[in-house]
Order: sequence, then C-alpha cells, then structure tokens
Amino acid sequence: MEIRKPYYHVVQYYETDAMGVVHHSNYIRWFEEARLDYLEQSGFPYGDIEERGLLIPVLAASCEYRLAVRFGEKVQIETDILKFNGLKFTVAYEIYDEKHQLLHARGNTEHCFLKQDFKPVSIKKQAPDLYEYFMHKTLHNR
Repeated sequence: MEIRKPYYHVVQYYETDAMGVVHHSNYIRWFEEARLDYLEQSGFPYGDIEERGLLIPVLAASCEYRLAVRFGEKVQIETDILKFNGLKFTVAYEIYDEKHQLLHARGNTEHCFLKQDFKPVSIKKQAPDLYEYFMHKTLHNR
C-alpha cells in the first residue's frame, strides 16, 4: 500500500482579494503545486519526466468552491489520479483547512502525454514504469 503525505500550503497575502479571501484563480495554482508534489512523492519528479522527453500539458481545469480560505491559513490538499487511458489522465483534488479539516474546495485537472514536438506519445512504450504506475492507480481507484 502506497503512503503519501498530503500537500500543505500557507496562504500568502498576495493570494487574497479585496474581501480578504483567497482569489479563485489561486486554487488552480495550488492544484499544480499539489500535482507536482504528488508526482515527486510517487517517484516521478516532473523534471525527470521532462528529461525523458515527455510533456504533460493541462487540457482542462475545474474547481468547486465551498468555503472561503483566508490569509495565513494553512490548507491541506489531497491529490490522486482519478482516470487514465494510456494517453490522457485526470487528477482529483480536495482542499481542506488544516485546523478543522473542513472541505473548502474540490476539483479536477485533465492532462495528456506529449513528446517534445507536441505530438501525443504512448508512455507504455516510452516510459513503461510511469504507465504501470498510472494503470495501477486507476485500477485501485475504481
């Protein structure tokens, strides 16, 4: 069984708006921070993935905002691979406040694997260890 720590983020002042709450655009940034941390904890640092000649662009992003987050609060972001079909994959995120463990937001990002020339690539051939990891994760999450 894989043990992974959640990603933590302390809200910075510049991330808030005139109402004193985190501006909605920052949640997508936090998703990226959490996704990169997730890959690194899983043994696939993004820099290593790029060194293999692979790119992972964002195809879509969505976020459902439930409770406001304010300056100075620490959030915990739970991240997991939700779907994978060999080329495209979906990552799910849930953002909780560290203090009360209340759900503040949840969302998804969709990605694909590309070669450096921006053409789709079969990671089953180019990165079989990454392919096996993603397949295992999605089979486990069904």
